[in-house]
Amino acid sequence: MNYDLKPELVTSDLGWPEGPTVMPDGSVVFVESYRSQLTLVGEDGKARQFAYVTGAPNSCVLGSDGALYVCQNGGTVGPWRAAEMTLPSIQRVRPGGKPEILVSEVDGVKMNGPNDLVFGPDGTLVWTDPGTYNPANPDPSYIYALSPDGRASVKVAFPAPTFPNGVVVEADGSIVWDESYTGHVCRLKTDGTIEDLGRMPGKNPILDGMAIAKDGSLLVTDLVGEGFHVLARDGTPKGFVRTGGCPTNLAFDGETLWVTDASVLASSAEPNYAGRLWRLTFPGGGAPTYKGSIGMEAKA
Repeated sequence: MNYDLKPELVTSDLGWPEGPTVMPDGSVVFVESYRSQLTLVGEDGKARQFAYVTGAPNSCVLGSDGALYVCQNGGTVGPWRAAEMTLPSIQRVRPGGKPEILVSEVDGVKMNGPNDLVFGPDGTLVWTDPGTYNPANPDPSYIYALSPDGRASVKVAFPAPTFPNGVVVEADGSIVWDESYTGHVCRLKTDGTIEDLGRMPGKNPILDGMAIAKDGSLLVTDLVGEGFHVLARDGTPKGFVRTGGCPTNLAFDGETLWVTDASVLASSAEPNYAGRLWRLTFPGGGAPTYKGSIGMEAKA
């Protein structure tokens, strides 16, 4: 089915926005990769810099400690490179502070380009690391986790690159992600087995962000599909919501669903500032949002 939902434009002129997270006062913070910053939009709908983090941040999530945890890919959006490159890492940004690097390698493996992150119900931070988007010469693909006490681990080391992108953690601790190269959605179950939920509809689905609805349905953005897929928990397609543009990621605040939209694909070495932030009402709303904090000192 096609959901008859009407997105409302909140703000525009954004530089590859992704990874929105909702603040306690209802404002939204998301990344602008081309501007190397976190951006805040409040009730007035105006975008303003929240924090400059160098490189190209790919997503952010609010922690229970009030800090924002950031996937920092180092400075790439397709063929574009940031003026101030940095170390691919997980950053922590406290209000009014500068970005701190928490981790840049796990079990001796250096990160290539962390992409999306989320807290699980036990406070563990989970993120995807697909590296730079380059199907012709792909980087290795990983999913990592960082426990509240700062212990990092590899959750999935992919035998072949799939570009794991958006990621969510379900109430039972299962990790679900989508893959930009394959168009598939997969789940790492709590018993360690991986379940393939199937390939998304369309000739060439390029998947990006994810969210979980209150009923357990999975929402998956499709960069070329100009909207997001709605799946049952077992992967059965339930419908599609058209937003237009190039939707990158989404986040729930009750029945309000925030959607970041890059507007165009990242096919140029020149930055594009046609990105937008949309808001719509999704019946039933979202699943509970988990928060956590990482009790470790930042690296120098």
